[in-house]
Amino acid sequence: MIPWLTLAIALPAIGAAVIWALPRIKTPAGGAAAAGVSASAAVSGQAGAGTATATKARPATGSASGDPALTAKRLALGFSLATLVLVAVMALNFDTSRAGGLQFEEVHPWIPHFGIHYAVGVDGIALVLILMSAILVPLVILAAWNEHADREDGGRGYFALILALEAMMIGVFAATDVFLFYVFFEVMLIPVYFMIGRYGRGADRAKAAMKFLLYSLAGGLIMLVAVIGVYVIGGTFLWTELTDPGGALAAIDPATARWLFLGFFIAFAIKAPMWPVHTWLPTAAGSSSPGTAVLLVGVLDKVGTYGMLRYCLEMFPAAVSWFVWPVVALSLVSIVYGAILAIGQSDMMRLIAYTSVSHFGFITLGIFALTHQAQAGAALYMVNHGFATGALFLVVGFLIARQGSARIEDYGGVQKVAPKLAGVFLIAGLAGLALPGLAPFVSEFLVFVGVYAFNPVPAVIAAVGVVLAALYILWMYQRTMTGPTPEKLSKLPDLSARETWAVAPLIALIIAFGVYPQPLLNVINPAVERTVEAEADTEVAVADSDAEGVEE
Repeated sequence: MIPWLTLAIALPAIGAAVIWALPRIKTPAGGAAAAGVSASAAVSGQAGAGTATATKARPATGSASGDPALTAKRLALGFSLATLVLVAVMALNFDTSRAGGLQFEEVHPWIPHFGIHYAVGVDGIALVLILMSAILVPLVILAAWNEHADREDGGRGYFALILALEAMMIGVFAATDVFLFYVFFEVMLIPVYFMIGRYGRGADRAKAAMKFLLYSLAGGLIMLVAVIGVYVIGGTFLWTELTDPGGALAAIDPATARWLFLGFFIAFAIKAPMWPVHTWLPTAAGSSSPGTAVLLVGVLDKVGTYGMLRYCLEMFPAAVSWFVWPVVALSLVSIVYGAILAIGQSDMMRLIAYTSVSHFGFITLGIFALTHQAQAGAALYMVNHGFATGALFLVVGFLIARQGSARIEDYGGVQKVAPKLAGVFLIAGLAGLALPGLAPFVSEFLVFVGVYAFNPVPAVIAAVGVVLAALYILWMYQRTMTGPTPEKLSKLPDLSARETWAVAPLIALIIAFGVYPQPLLNVINPAVERTVEAEADTEVAVADSDAEGVEE
């Protein structure tokens, strides 16, 4: 049996180690001046020029192929593509005809004295999220090729951190031991902290990185208490045993189950991010480089919503009914609040971050509606949101590379001088507002159908978010891409070949899954059916127990 998941985790981790082992780049004489030359070369390099200048700004190594920074980029791209191929082959071997159990399972003792295992496995939801992560990483590397050329290390550390983060992202979705999941959940904060604090944008990037870290650590510590509680009560960390109907948590006290549910949920709500624990996201995304923002919002935040499905709902099904309406209310606030704040933003990076607060409200609303359509739509939304938001962040990143600004007021009339860039911006934006024919529409429609079946009132309130989405997306496009072109933008270059290769796959996937989403739904549906049936069986058992109590 091929250890698919172990290989998928190990491959990018090895790539990160290899990049870190490359020879150090020494700062050339003239330091700041050379860095300035390199920075300007990085900007011009986004249009396909200036690469040679950037290379000259670093110490001569005899040839371009001997430049450690260039070697690091090539290694990062190579390892990420190899990981994508591996994950794609694994996905092709996934059996969609099986019930929603785990596949590609591996279970090995890790710390036997405490019952901790290295245990991995995937259902359909975890598989599509791993595949999404594997697709986004090489595109981010390609888009950020010249993004950190002005750094002392030429950006080598940034690319190593991306690969390290990819290994942890795959690990957190694949883990089936609760303690192993917690380890990946916490350790993945380290590369993100440095990606924001060291390789971010603006003078406040260190504060943004610290805020991200403190929020995430606070949630992680609360979850750690719940993890320990699960082990004390259940006697194991293995997810398969904890979720078995007659297993370790079957006879748990209802009050204890609610407290444990809450411990996991708070950590996942912070990660998701839900209102009112969302404030770290706009700050972090606004101070991140566009590539970091893609991975932060496109993948890392999905750990929160995935955790709600995998751990909150499946480990504590009897406690879910106590939290359905509070979570639905918080989701509705997130949808409307995030959309309203997005309208008022003047920074494109922060605007996209607030749109994601709104979109994640749809996802959590679908999860806690507890209907098949809503949960399938929520799981599909996680993937489609990653592609649509990833494309939007990348296009904004191309604009920032050219003009050095993310402020909307610094642009206008871009479609006249850079029609390809404006076209990609429009498609990604329309995907963000869930235009029919594009991938997010399918997932949002399924969420609405499922939520309406659960209760019409939340569905009607959530529809306000759809109207507001059209407003903030189209208004941003109008202010940046249409109208007269300022003199300073008259020579703005269009997408280069490298930039086109970075964003074209996302646009293709957005259109393809908008027209034909069935391949993803075929993978997702069995896992959703398992979750919904488990919740329904629990409600029946609780009702029978209550009826017996009344008869007595």
